[in-house]
Parts: sequence; structure tokens; C-alpha cells
Amino acid sequence: MTANSNGSRLAMAPASPSIRPDASAPQLRFSVLGPVRVWRGDDEIDLGSPQQRALLALLLVRAGEPVGLDVIVDVLWGVDPPNTAVNVVHRHVGVLRRLLEPQLAVRAPGRWLLRSAGGYRLVCVAGDVDVLRFRALIQRARHTTATDAGRAATMFAEALELWHGVCAAGLDAEVRAHPVFAACEREFLTAVREAADAGLPAGLAHRLLPVLQEAAVRAPLDEPVQARLVLALAQAGQQAEALAVAQRVRARLADDLGIDPGAELTAAYTAVLRGPAARTTAQTPPVPRPRPAQLPADPATFVGRRAVLAHALSLHGDANVAATVVIGAIGGMAGVGKTTLAVHWAHQVVDQYADGQLYVNLRGFSADADVMSPERALRGFLDALGVAPRDIPSEVDAQSALYRSLLHGRRMLVLLDNARDVHQVRPLLPGAGGCLAIITSRNAMPGLVAAEGARSLTLDVWPAEQARDFLARRIGADRVTAEPHAVDQIVAVCAGLPLALAIVAARAVTNPAFPLAVTASELCDVHGGLEALGGADPVTNLRAAFSWSYRTLSPDAARLFRLLGTLTEPDVGVRAAASILGVAVHRTRPLLTELTTAHLLQQPAPGRYGLHELLAAYAAELAATLDGPVEIERARHRFVDYHMQAAPRADRLLQPRRVPPRFGPLPRR
Repeated sequence: MTANSNGSRLAMAPASPSIRPDASAPQLRFSVLGPVRVWRGDDEIDLGSPQQRALLALLLVRAGEPVGLDVIVDVLWGVDPPNTAVNVVHRHVGVLRRLLEPQLAVRAPGRWLLRSAGGYRLVCVAGDVDVLRFRALIQRARHTTATDAGRAATMFAEALELWHGVCAAGLDAEVRAHPVFAACEREFLTAVREAADAGLPAGLAHRLLPVLQEAAVRAPLDEPVQARLVLALAQAGQQAEALAVAQRVRARLADDLGIDPGAELTAAYTAVLRGPAARTTAQTPPVPRPRPAQLPADPATFVGRRAVLAHALSLHGDANVAATVVIGAIGGMAGVGKTTLAVHWAHQVVDQYADGQLYVNLRGFSADADVMSPERALRGFLDALGVAPRDIPSEVDAQSALYRSLLHGRRMLVLLDNARDVHQVRPLLPGAGGCLAIITSRNAMPGLVAAEGARSLTLDVWPAEQARDFLARRIGADRVTAEPHAVDQIVAVCAGLPLALAIVAARAVTNPAFPLAVTASELCDVHGGLEALGGADPVTNLRAAFSWSYRTLSPDAARLFRLLGTLTEPDVGVRAAASILGVAVHRTRPLLTELTTAHLLQQPAPGRYGLHELLAAYAAELAATLDGPVEIERARHRFVDYHMQAAPRADRLLQPRRVPPRFGPLPRR
């Protein structure tokens, strides 16, 4: 049992040595719901510099979970970290370890701050950290709401009393604006709304008023919070103040956003005017809300992906109890079937989201290069949710706030298809639990994983057996069985890419009298390949699909992509790639990262990079047109020179007395 600051008792699971320092360690208590503070017994520890406090605050908000170095650097320095950032982080960790455990030797690893998953993890349990106690109480309150709303409201109130200001108070505003801390603030506002929904019908307005007033100050444009404050004030006998609050919010919405109050705040104001009877029957006035159903049709011939689909289906269950929205981000190369999987996944769980589904194609990679702005997507969502055009704010931040307010308390599925980057997606994410957001993109989005807690799913091409199964379903098992050799050729040339196989299947279906051997011959022809997988429709033209990813590249990354396509090797190392370009290794690494992030380059093993067969054919086509035979030949010579000089280095390990021949210089680091 652990006592909180108000004397209430919270049962805790027994500490486990795997998640908690041993019993002989000094007793430490951490606080991040307000100022960042640490106590050893009754003595408060001086945490030192602002960056050390910010680092500890980050580890506390994510207590018990590994926090990657990229997230730590992003929190401490934002978009412009110094070259020494990682070293500075290691020094801060060393200082914090010795502050928490002053008996440690200089380089001792400690027991509270551990290296974990490429970053650091703070080892603790709920009794040590206020944010963990808060989350545990909130979970218990949610489980109790259905059976005893009054007791649940008391638990919510106890949890909210653990807050003594904004999350990580005292740190720079830029640090606290980071999504990690912003998400913690949203947990507070969500809990306030849930506390009011449970407590006001039970007549607990006096208990909830202080925290509702605090939440109203911290989120002055959050209409659900303001509406609940109005009702709580009226229930507490402060009708005049309740009406004044509603009028102040109305004025601020008009001044800041240029909109009128929404239905929820208007209904609360009307209930106060009508008196206690109206408030008793409608503490949170019901408002009819549209139920959008925007999902595309479930693909009729969905095949394979059993493992990744099972993993995807396991995620949505978290939305039943999670404090924040569950996000699944599906990545992979062009044509690998991201949208197909996303739509099929959504249809498998659609009955779990009774308030509807929102869908948008963000056109991050499309034929006309008309990438959809977050503002335009939000306007479409707000229209589907019943907001009149005149009531939609002009600024994207205000639109996003209104969108999240409308989704609060609702179970909604949101599918964001074909996203370009994290910045396009973030304003479209729901802010409260009970929702599922599915995102597809050709670009990897580590920022969503780090800051929003997204679960990343990366799709690979199909194995040969699955490709044959797909063809059998599309064109008929009899045709596939009748021409096994032709099917093997088709599968080999398409290299497991679902879009390529779909194009071939469509051609076979529309020409049922043509033998599959004809199609296979076209694909295998030396002048075929991508040419045979083209068509008038850009959506089913493989070359066009690849081009939408290619044109997003920087010039140097595009050149490296093209020249890699001229090689016959299945994969290359970093130095070999640098030799192809004729530039230093340190300039080549970011280009390889750019290509792998865009899923134009595969990484079959650490430090090795290769192209999918069809992407290699596309890259070679581009190289022939844009670079020309002279530059291609120079790149090949540089590549051969590199290997001729690198090979003797390895040979000297076996024959140290042998003198290797001399060649041109290796690429610089």
C-alpha cells in the first residue's frame, strides 16, 4: 500500500526485481505532475541544470519504458541539435545517476537509470512516481464507472489532486510543448471530463469544482471542459458565475477563432437558464451527432498477411482502456499493399467503433502532386461530423482542437491513407481514448512512434507461394494449375510485389483467351519488365507508382538511387555506395537513410543496402535517361576500384607479408 499526498491509499502490486531497484536502494519519490522534483526520504534533491531536469521529466513521463536517444535529443534541442548532442545526453545521464545514487562510482551504471533499446529507461513502479499513480487511479476509476459512478468520481478526483500545475512546470515553454508532454496534458484534460461525467450526476460538484476551474484556465478553448465547468458551478449554487463563464467562453471563441459556441456549451448554458430541473435531467446534455461511414469497400480478394494482420488486430483492443488514441502506422514500398491491408484491418474491427469511421486519401504520393493539406483534410472531417462551414475556424490549430473536441467520448475509427509525413498527420489524430487511427505511408514515420506512441507495421513483398495464391484467386485456380511454368515466370518477374501481380491478373482476366505464357513472355522480354506492367491508368501503372516516391527525393539521393540500379550486385555496403557517387562516406549515410525512409531502398542486413528487382529496373531506366552511359561507366569504374583496393585489406589479415597493388583513394569518412 502506498499513501498519496492526500492521505488516500492505493494498492500496488509487489515490486519485482526486474522493474524496480533492490530493497536496499535509498527510497526515492519523483514528481512531474507540476514541477520536476525528487526526494530521497524527506530531503529534496537539487536536480541541477534545466537540461538535466528536462531529461528527467521526459524519463518520468515515460516511466518504465525505454526512451530513444532521438527523442531525448529532440526534447532537449528541438530541430537544431549540436553535433555533440549525444555525448551531452550521456553526460547528463551520468550526473543524474550520481544525484539519485550518490554512492555510485563515476562510470557505474546505477539501478534507477538503465541503458535500454538504444536509449534510457527509468526503473520504477507506481509508488515512486506521481504520473504512474495518476494513471493507475484513472484506470481503476474507469473500470468502476459502470457499477458505481459516485465511487468512480471520487477516484478520478484523487487522481487529479496529484497534479500541482502543468506537466513539467518550470521547464522552458518550448520543451513543454513537445508532443510527449503535450500528450500528458491531454491525459489530464481527458480525466477531468470523465470525472465530471461521473461526478455531476452523483452531486459531487463541490469536490470537482477546483480541478474543473484549473482545467478551464489551462484549456480556455476546450468547450467540453468549459461546458462541464458551467454545469458544476450551477449545481454548486453559483448560477451567476456559471452564466458568466459561458459568456466569457463565447466571447473568446468569437475573438480568437471567429466561431460561435458548439452544441455542448450551448446546451449547458441553456440548462443553467432553465434551472435545476433541466440540469438534473441533463448534466451533460445529449446532442444528436452524425455517424460518418467513410471506409472504402473491403477488398474482396485479400490474401496472406496473416502475421501482420494478427498483430494489427491485437492493437485495437488497447483502445478499450487506453488514455490516448491507439495509432497503427503501416509503411512499405510503392505497390506493396499498404492501403489494402489498412482497409481490410479497418473492416475487421469496424463494429468496435460505434460512432463511425472517417477516411481521407492525403495524396502524399499521387499522380498530380496535389498533396492534401491538413487544413483541407480537417475541413472534410469537420463537415462529416456535422459542423457548418461558417463554424469551421480558419486556422489549422483551431480546426484540430475543434476536431478533437468533437471526437471526445466517442469511439471513432480514423483511416489516414497515403500520408506524406508526420506534419501532415499530427493535426488529424484524435486526442482521446476510445479511437483507433490507422495511417499508411511510403515514408517511415519514427516521429509518430517516438512522440505519439504509434505501433509501426512495415510490409514486405509476398513470398512465391502467396503470390501464386493471389493469382489463383484473381484469375482462377484452373488457369494457374494449367500453366505452372508461366505462373512461375510471372511470379519471378513480379518479385512478390502485390501491385505488379494485380496488374498481370487484371490483364489475364480481361483477356481470358490469352495463354498466361504470352504474358510471361512479355514480362521476361529484355525490353519488357516495367513496360509490360504499364497502363493508361496511373494508379495501375507501376512506373508511375514508383515515380511518385522518386520525385520526393533530394537531388543527391535521387542520383544514388539511379546509379544503384545500374549494378548487378544484390546489395552494397556504405563505402561501396559512396564509391559509386564519388563522395565521402559521411555524405553518403544520410542519402541511404533518406532512401530507406522512403522505402525505395531495402536493408537486408545492418550496413547492407539493396533494391527490389522492379525498383532496380526503374532506377536503371532513369539512369540511362538522366545520367547517360558516360556517367554510368564512371560510376562502375569507381565501384570496381573500391573493391579492388578493399579486397587486399582483407587479404592482409590472412597474408600480412603480401604487398597489395595500389589504386585510387578510398572514399573519405
